[in-house]
Amino acid sequence: MALKATIFKADISITDMDRNYYNDHNLTIARHPSENDARMMLRIIAFIVNAHERLQFTKGLSDDDEPDLWLKSYSDEIELWIELGQPSEQRIKKGCNQSQQMMIYAYADNSFEAWWKKEKTALQSRKNLSVFTLPEALIKILENAVQRSMQMQVTIQDGQMWLTVEGSDSAESVEIAITRHTQ
Repeated sequence: MALKATIFKADISITDMDRNYYNDHNLTIARHPSENDARMMLRIIAFIVNAHERLQFTKGLSDDDEPDLWLKSYSDEIELWIELGQPSEQRIKKGCNQSQQMMIYAYADNSFEAWWKKEKTALQSRKNLSVFTLPEALIKILENAVQRSMQMQVTIQDGQMWLTVEGSDSAESVEIAITRHTQ
């Protein structure tokens, strides 16, 4: 019998002063059986940073043809393609070719550093690609904040993010610095 996705709910209130974006989102997140809490929270952070009324989670790990998140125009063109982790060069090529903008989000751990060192030169020709990392120290903090039902309040100002996650029995607040890597 195949394992089913676990469903999480996140009510997110976003105050993004950098983009003048102020909105609430009620998300239903299906976590694939092979996805861990740290990766799911990275998906949520990527959603928050790029929040838009049409930004949506895709089938992700369940479908090789789709990114983790995407923003499509009303005419079904892919405006933004978001991948997590360290995608292959082929995956990056696909995302850059099929969208106006591609973004990669990862934790800045040893595996990312090795990947970045190897891929940096090849990625220089991708003018519509941006790569971002979150500090490795955030992994445990974000994992500990995971609840099946979460309320999140986010403030973004001057490139800094303050995130408060309230679950059924706890609240976790953290400042998140997202680093942009230049090719």
